[in-house]
Amino acid sequence: MKSPLSSATPPPSVVRLACVCLTLAVLGVKSSAAEPLRIRVDPAISFQTMDGFGASDAWQCQFVGNNWPVQKRERIADLLFSREEDARGNPEGIGLSIWRFNLGAGTAEQGDASDIGNPWRRAECFQSTDGSYDWSKQAGQQWFLRAARQRGVERFLAFPNSPPVHLTRNGKGYAPKDLPYLNVKPGKLDAYAAFLVEVLDHFQKEGLPFDYLSPFNEPQWAWDEAGQEGTPGLNIELYALIRYLSKELSRRGLATQLAIAEAGTIGHAFMRMDFKGLKSDGRDAQAQFFFSPESPFYIGDLPNVALLISAHGYHSVWPLDKQVEYRQMLHHALTAANPRLGYWQSEYCILEEPNTEIRGGGRRDLGMNTALYVARIIHHDLTVAQARSWQWWTAVSEVDYKDGLVYLDDGSRGDSGKMGAETLSLARDGAVRESKLLWALGNYARFVRPGMVRVDCRVEPEQSYVNGVLASGYKGPGGKVVLVLVNLSQEERQCDLGSAAEVAVYTTSAHGNLQKSLQKGANITLPARAVVTCLFH
Repeated sequence: MKSPLSSATPPPSVVRLACVCLTLAVLGVKSSAAEPLRIRVDPAISFQTMDGFGASDAWQCQFVGNNWPVQKRERIADLLFSREEDARGNPEGIGLSIWRFNLGAGTAEQGDASDIGNPWRRAECFQSTDGSYDWSKQAGQQWFLRAARQRGVERFLAFPNSPPVHLTRNGKGYAPKDLPYLNVKPGKLDAYAAFLVEVLDHFQKEGLPFDYLSPFNEPQWAWDEAGQEGTPGLNIELYALIRYLSKELSRRGLATQLAIAEAGTIGHAFMRMDFKGLKSDGRDAQAQFFFSPESPFYIGDLPNVALLISAHGYHSVWPLDKQVEYRQMLHHALTAANPRLGYWQSEYCILEEPNTEIRGGGRRDLGMNTALYVARIIHHDLTVAQARSWQWWTAVSEVDYKDGLVYLDDGSRGDSGKMGAETLSLARDGAVRESKLLWALGNYARFVRPGMVRVDCRVEPEQSYVNGVLASGYKGPGGKVVLVLVNLSQEERQCDLGSAAEVAVYTTSAHGNLQKSLQKGANITLPARAVVTCLFH
């Protein structure tokens, strides 16, 4: 991720392409509050198989998991991972099914010499400069890793932002100026691959296996300012690293799959892009480069390579017609590159678009406005781009920014408090704040489990994605059906699911978090400005 508070130059927006035909008539559709909506589900028409919903531990968990009182750590872990219910049947957490573990480059050990001024943006490394390993490092992150495993999280992903500093060209966790190349010393690419696999092998032996390794992050950006760890990389360099990793994983007998490519935007995943007015420089069109069977750099037949491409949803969500259009383009392009290729939206938080409904990423928002803004994006990523996984950026945030699910402050102002790295006490303790975004994500994550299949689901009459009701459906074992309904309007709506049976309904609104009720399927109530999940057979 290019951090919202980094001093690095922000990445360019997705380049606007030639117009793709898109019907936008629904943009202005208005629905009558008096008319019940009919939700029509056809489980016989199926789409993608879901891989799960996730978030990452970067970078706050290194302090919270190591220093904060255990009771508060446990509460945060419950909010993120738990699938337990209270006495009334209300979920105690959102039940994430994927947890992303950041493999640090060693900037924390460098301290101020790392040039990264914010200690919350530095990260420890398991490998020392002499090549030895210290498995006590990243203790706070390891605490959350184990907490996630204990609470039943199914899938785990490891990701570095930079090679270890002792393997980089400049001895730093950020890249040299004006070089688009992977920040690895010449001749050390195999050593970097060996480091990554050694870490995976260690945790496998500890009973904490990683299902996925995502070996690079947003290689399209320069990462040449000391805001956080990061490195650019050309597709051809990433191809070489993938081959080293595939070979080493095979040699070690590890089942970990390589998840490629964490593109900086969805555009970089499938199309040729301009960089600062220059033509494509070999860091874009990654689906075609890596996964088209006609490509000389095809990796789909290598051992331990997952047949999926991952990209980040930044700079592709506003205006709303473009949010839909870009995802249509993405799906069509991925299908053309390889019909078997899956797609993950593997990182998103609100960095951009200050003219949006929520006025951009600045200032945290614990309420429903941001929750619904993101729920719409999730809906379109799942139903238009046909994403198999949807992952938020950072699970825990200590800054006044819309980048977290759970927020921290020092509690000095009642229901708020001081935030940011300058609030030194936050490295040891503070107040824990739940966001409505956390629980709205839970309307998906808690109930749409790995292995479930998205099915055809329609709302009649047709709704506006500006202020209407959005619906998506999923089927699971034994005929179980999950519906997620997003009511963007200011009005309560009634829905007919076409069944008189009793339905378990979980509602996130201004008045509750995944609050459970039992309702008749022919008369489901959607409160105004709410996300509602319905479970039935």
